[in-house]
Amino acid sequence: MLAALAFAVLDTPGIVVVVGEVGSGKTMLCRMLAQRLQQQGHDLIYLDNPAFSPSEILHSIAADWGLTPEPGVALHVQIQRQLLQRHAQGRKVVLLIDEAQAMPPASLEEVRLLSNLESATDKLLRIVLFGQPELDDKLRSPALRQLRDRVVHRFDIPPLSPSDAAHYLHHRLRCAGSRGAPLMTEPALRAIVRAAGGRLRALNQLAERALLAAFAAGSRRVEPVHVRAALRDQQRTWPNRAPPGWRTAAALAAVGSGGVTLAIAWVLWGSGTAADSPPVPAPTSATPAAA
Repeated sequence: MLAALAFAVLDTPGIVVVVGEVGSGKTMLCRMLAQRLQQQGHDLIYLDNPAFSPSEILHSIAADWGLTPEPGVALHVQIQRQLLQRHAQGRKVVLLIDEAQAMPPASLEEVRLLSNLESATDKLLRIVLFGQPELDDKLRSPALRQLRDRVVHRFDIPPLSPSDAAHYLHHRLRCAGSRGAPLMTEPALRAIVRAAGGRLRALNQLAERALLAAFAAGSRRVEPVHVRAALRDQQRTWPNRAPPGWRTAAALAAVGSGGVTLAIAWVLWGSGTAADSPPVPAPTSATPAAA
């Protein structure tokens, strides 16, 4: 997805939309894309405040470039001049906006106006909107139909498959220093993967709680009983916030990110019996661990 997204941004003029559920890894993907584009020598503008007004968007871009307001010259014109200069130098400029579903309609309309800036042969600004599924609902609004017509690519971030989710947890534990015997039994691992629904943040949170439950019980491995304790603890934290069936996963995603710190403490406490696992390769820019 990262490779396809980078290709779409650089080679297709227009607006690219990336949609994913809460905790699916949108911000991680956004930062990985920014890292890759910067490594390739492109110019990045990153907006992570969805409450920006139209004028604040322009002032944020101007401040990022060190532009000072010129009397009698609209800020929009100054930005266009700067884009033309960078285009003449062979540099592409990409605007990344995170949490775009929370942007006011007027600010989204300003984004459309920025997408209109072009030279005689090419668009001057590439724009990528990252947001939750509510962004799709907002773009379906008749008031934003012109913006919707500018969207040339749309990506969905799917949940991890059970196999990938299990590999992800093993990878996180190895990065935290786990060696030797696995810290989780296969039934416990399957229970975590099933409850998390394939979302990264939910996997992190439930794994962390299960590690803590096993530690509190004096066990050196996470068993299904510890996962059940973690689920009960989570439901006490966020009771009756969602229908049965996905209440746990939704609540886990609302808590935040984590898991590595407790995993490190776990490893230091008592798993260092054998160092027979192969060393973990250094993360590359194309791996989630890099972000």
